[in-house]
Amino acid sequence: MDTEIARARRLAPLTTPTGLGEAAAKDISAALTALLADVFALYIKTKNFHWHVSGPHFRDYHLMFDEQGDELYAMTDPIAERVRKLGGTTLRSIGHIARAQRVLDNDADYVEPHDMLAELRDDNGGLAAAMRAVHSACDEHGDIATASLLENWIDETEKRVWFLFEAGRRDRA
Repeated sequence: MDTEIARARRLAPLTTPTGLGEAAAKDISAALTALLADVFALYIKTKNFHWHVSGPHFRDYHLMFDEQGDELYAMTDPIAERVRKLGGTTLRSIGHIARAQRVLDNDADYVEPHDMLAELRDDNGGLAAAMRAVHSACDEHGDIATASLLENWIDETEKRVWFLFEAGRRDRA
C-alpha cells in the first residue's frame, strides 16, 4: 500500500496553489516561459559576443558584454520560480529553449563589433517589448507580484539598450 501511495504522489501533476486563478496561472506562466527562453537565448548571444569581440574597443566591449550577460542570467531563476509559484511549469531543456525562443541566434564565425552592439541593442529592445506585453497580461489578471518583478527588469533592459546604443554611436565630425 505504501508503494502505491508513493507512486501516486510521484505521478501527481505539478500543481501549486495560487490565488490568481487557473486562467491567470496558464496565461502568465506561458508568457513568462517564452520570456525565459528569450532571456536564455540573449544571455548566450551576449556571452558569445563577449568571448569573440575584437578590435580597438575590445576591453570596453568585453567587460560591458560580461556585465550584461550577468544581468540576464540573474533574471533566469526568478522568472522560472515565478512560473512555479503561479502553478505553471517552465523550461526543461536546451531543446525547449530553442523551440520557445524569439531571439535569433548568431552563429557567424566573425561579427564586427559595431554589428554586435547593434544586434544586442535591438534584441534587448525586443526583450523590453516582450516584458511589457507580459506586464499587460499581469495587469489583466491582477498579478502585481510578477508585474513588480517585470518593472525592475524592464528598467535594467532599457539601461542595456541605452549603453549599447551609446557605445555604438560613431563620431559625427
